[in-house]
Amino acid sequence: MIHEHRRHASRCGRHQFTLIELLIVISIIAI
Repeated sequence: MIHEHRRHASRCGRHQFTLIELLIVISIIAI
């Protein structure tokens, strides 16, 4: 059970990272 939870957290983190990267790219374009 713990292993599964860890896997899910990793997936969530990866998704969040992508969102942050997209925000940074948009910010750079806006500037």
